[in-house]
Amino acid sequence: MGKLVALTLLGLGLAVITERFLTLRDKVNASREVEPVEPGNCHIIEGIENGSEDIEILPSGLAFISSGLKYPGMPSFAPDEPGKIFLINLNEQNPRAQALKISDGFDKASFNPHGISTFIDKDQTVYLYVVNHPHMESTVEIFKFEEQPPSLVHQKTIKHQVLKRLNDIVVVGPEQFYATRDHYFTNFLSLFEILLDLRWTYVLFYSPQEMKMGARGFSSANGITVSQDNQYVYVADVTAKNIHVLKRSDNWNLTHEKVIQLDTLVDNLTVDPDTGDILAGCHPNGMKLLFYNPKDPPGSEVLRIQNVLSKNPRVSTVYANNGSVLQASTVASVYHGKLLIGTIFHRALYCEL
Repeated sequence: MGKLVALTLLGLGLAVITERFLTLRDKVNASREVEPVEPGNCHIIEGIENGSEDIEILPSGLAFISSGLKYPGMPSFAPDEPGKIFLINLNEQNPRAQALKISDGFDKASFNPHGISTFIDKDQTVYLYVVNHPHMESTVEIFKFEEQPPSLVHQKTIKHQVLKRLNDIVVVGPEQFYATRDHYFTNFLSLFEILLDLRWTYVLFYSPQEMKMGARGFSSANGITVSQDNQYVYVADVTAKNIHVLKRSDNWNLTHEKVIQLDTLVDNLTVDPDTGDILAGCHPNGMKLLFYNPKDPPGSEVLRIQNVLSKNPRVSTVYANNGSVLQASTVASVYHGKLLIGTIFHRALYCEL
């Protein structure tokens, strides 16, 4: 009798594991391939070889790019090199990347930049906020941007026990920001969050006066940005393959307005300053990302979402590649008809729309 019970429990356990594995394959689009889409006149940006995970473009056309992210479960082509922030001037005919010098007094050796956001004060001084993972922890670093010569002067490190496992950030005021927490576990254990569909991740609000939960209930909260009028916050839930539209209140609380469901793993989000459309850097096949094979690399995909607040937003493909040119796209940002596409660990692409 005991042996029969044990066999029954074993069978049930195997059935659950099989069902969960099939669920994982579905969540990460294990069998999906993309047809190539290229807007024209695209080329790889020289000098960026080890990732371009997030991009932030100023109204002047200067673009910051975070590079060199070391992240649990993701490959790195330069694991022993510190991360960098690159600068590109999109007003130039052939934009080139320049690694920005960072001021002394900051631990550059452990610099591991992830999501970035900018804030411009009333004096037009530019501040760059960076989610940093020194020694696999999470901090938010604030830098002042000096244009001549181009450099970053470290101003402050924000570190708090609540700011754990951060992914992305969007600044909404001086030392005020929303940030996403994308997972609880690390390494292999994070797969169980996906397998069990644990919606534990969230968006938090930080200011020097208060920290609080902005919104919860995400499978894996990832990219975050705000609408042009600052009334809505857009959050990518990467493993749920959707974008949440959240209404912002005067006390910084967020309420769920709608969800835009997609058929791809959504990473970072930006807003087209000319149209208000959302641009999403995406992973068409997450299994290739989780189990990296240089002979069959993960592809890249960029979507444009128009009429975001309407009942039926229009979704179109701006760029798609099977990995032969660009691997594991995370972000896309535009400036006056010029498009930059970034990746977790690969290169960066420049296109003209």
